[in-house]
Amino acid sequence: MKKVLLLSLLLTSTLVYSQTYSPTTANLAARTDFQNNKYGLFVHWGISSMLADGEWVMNNRKIEKKDYQRLLKGFYPSEFNAAEWVSVAKNSGMKYIIFITRHHDGFSNWDTQQSDWKITNTPFKRDVLKELAAECKKQGIKLGLYYSTLDWYRDDYPRETGRTGQNSGRTGKSDYASYLKFMKAQLTELLTNYGEISNIWFDGHWDQTNPEGNKDRSSRIDWKYDEIYGLIHSIQPACMIGNNHHLDPIPGEDFQMFERDLPGENLHGLSFQTASALPLETCETINGAWGYNMNDHKYKTPTQIHQLVVGAAGRNANLLLNVGPMPTGKIQPEFTDSLAVVGKWLEANGRSVYGTRGGPVKPQQWGVTTENASSVFVHLFHKPSEESMFIPGKYKKASVLNGAAVKAKIEKDGMRILVADVPVGTQVIELVK
Repeated sequence: MKKVLLLSLLLTSTLVYSQTYSPTTANLAARTDFQNNKYGLFVHWGISSMLADGEWVMNNRKIEKKDYQRLLKGFYPSEFNAAEWVSVAKNSGMKYIIFITRHHDGFSNWDTQQSDWKITNTPFKRDVLKELAAECKKQGIKLGLYYSTLDWYRDDYPRETGRTGQNSGRTGKSDYASYLKFMKAQLTELLTNYGEISNIWFDGHWDQTNPEGNKDRSSRIDWKYDEIYGLIHSIQPACMIGNNHHLDPIPGEDFQMFERDLPGENLHGLSFQTASALPLETCETINGAWGYNMNDHKYKTPTQIHQLVVGAAGRNANLLLNVGPMPTGKIQPEFTDSLAVVGKWLEANGRSVYGTRGGPVKPQQWGVTTENASSVFVHLFHKPSEESMFIPGKYKKASVLNGAAVKAKIEKDGMRILVADVPVGTQVIELVK
């Protein structure tokens, strides 16, 4: 009778959470800070980096669990330096870091007590998350945690209905109740032992749905998000929850993400959802891979990265830009050199990005606008085709940010900027209200 009563209370509480989730004052403040910060570093790294073929290598090469787990005794990232990682982010103008705590191969990058498949059981032995959390606090960078709801390693994950991980050689019977208990225990560790966590960044839901673009994207399992989200908000109410399910937001989520696409775009076939009123974030790679891939040399230029940062801001979104450190733990110079160039630009022009929202003109072929309480900023990536451009609003003057005046005419409902002498590229036009 007691068990029945307890189960009834649990079901009632989760139903109430789903129907009545109301973010706390601290959570709402965290959302505003998140939108103001605009730019973050995504770090895809773990035991998969040893094979130097991206974070999906276990699935893509059809490596069985019994063979993949042999990597455990060889993983020794001798060049891992938390201070260096955080400094890369800070010098690049980034305000937060999202670190992969557990990817789809199930490997835990912290000293979890829920599994032996973890970094502290490698010859390296160190809890890299503890070191990273301490360094983020020291350097004033917010820390969020990526956590995979999908698992190619554990037997209890419901792989029978999943789209991936079918060749890992698992024979045990799946049991989502057991897997949910494991995830909740791990999330409790992460939110209890590593200080303030800015957000939890979930990924893997799509494994249990039809591919993106299908009319029916319903999940083949009940993930029990009421329980998962409720747990997170009960431990750290300000912690924001996002889920890379490629769907419209689910009750209990605090920000909405777009994978490889800026909001409103769908170049990669993953972003059929529409932008919501929640804070928005786009995640993107510097080359083609998330995890380290030694053969992927298609690096984005500083100009491309600059346009991604500003393009996201002009769509009222953040950019979460990824690096995949090498198996040694070092972030390769092809990433850090370009990031540093953009960091220098942000050092000089950051007030046209940080703390802004999307401006009065929707994104155009020529670029975007951003806005804060005192100014509108016009970011021109390319020369407009028209002889002049009209920016609605009431303005006192126009000039290159921190520079010379531009030819402009104040009109009744806005300002008309003459295009002939307008600078393009990395310079920004500021219209003072």
